[in-house]
Amino acid sequence: MDNLITRAEHEEFRRPIEEENKRQDRRLELLEHTVQQISDLTTSVEKLAISMEGMLREQEKQGRRLETLEDRDGAMWRKIVAYGATALIGIFIGYIAQQLGLN
Repeated sequence: MDNLITRAEHEEFRRPIEEENKRQDRRLELLEHTVQQISDLTTSVEKLAISMEGMLREQEKQGRRLETLEDRDGAMWRKIVAYGATALIGIFIGYIAQQLGLN
C-alpha cells in the first residue's frame, strides 16, 4: 500500500487522458464524415459513368445516322454530276457529228 497515489494526483493524470480521448473521438467523427463523403462521391461517379456510357452509345448511333444521311446526299450529288457529265459528253459528240455532217 506504499504505492498509493492521492486523489489530486489521480485527477491530474486523468484529465490529460480524457482530453486526449475527446480529441481522438473528434478526429474519428471527422474521419467517419470524410469516409461518408468519399462513399457518396464514389456513388456519384459511378452514376456519372453509367450516364456517360449511355450518352456514348446514343452519340455513336447518331453518328451512324448522320453518316448515312451524308452519304445519301453525297450519292445524290455524284449522280447529278454523272448525269450532267453524260449530257455534256452527248452534246459534245452531237456537235462533232453535226460538224462532220453525220445527221
